[in-house]
Amino acid sequence: MSLETHGADPLVIRRLEFLGGMASADGWRPEIDLPEIAFGGRSNVGKSSLINRLLRRKAFARVSQYPGKTAEINFYRVNDEFLLTDLPGYGYARVSKEMRSRWATLIDGYLRTSPRLIGIVQLIDARHPPSESDHDMFAFLADIGLPTIVALTKADKLKPGDYPKRVAAAARDLGLDPEQLIPFSAITGAGRDELAEAIVSLLGQPSWRT
Repeated sequence: MSLETHGADPLVIRRLEFLGGMASADGWRPEIDLPEIAFGGRSNVGKSSLINRLLRRKAFARVSQYPGKTAEINFYRVNDEFLLTDLPGYGYARVSKEMRSRWATLIDGYLRTSPRLIGIVQLIDARHPPSESDHDMFAFLADIGLPTIVALTKADKLKPGDYPKRVAAAARDLGLDPEQLIPFSAITGAGRDELAEAIVSLLGQPSWRT
């Protein structure tokens, strides 16, 4: 795995703005006619760190010390070109069943009905096999047909000899080709430009809902 490349940046960040949080499926959401790309994954998968590295900011997306604390879908406007939507993390055992159910309803409602949503970046911890909740999420995404980019986070924590084996194993577990997975490290920046390029490509695709 190489360090961050320094070629042409496929996603130059010129302007960022936090717009607010959506707390319920029928609650407030920004009325902005821009395409939306969601970011999802288990609690403590490193989603905020990935978003900060992707956007080349140290602390734009807040990194919580308490997994499962984020209870809203947070909306960020990027370059006046698209909205990045940060979904609550799933799979954290220390929250009540009622809270987990509320989050599931919020995420389900948003992903199924948001008219401007064009895809999702789904995060998996590179160090561990996909969990049951990960498999449930991928089955849901396949069921609704939402275009999905898969990022394997915390890739820097793998031993060099384990790296290709973990990528192959994750791809096999998820029923994907290894080339569909983007190993990512928020520490070294590895995978940042590859993920940015995939997002830019997704932004150029026609709506999956038509």
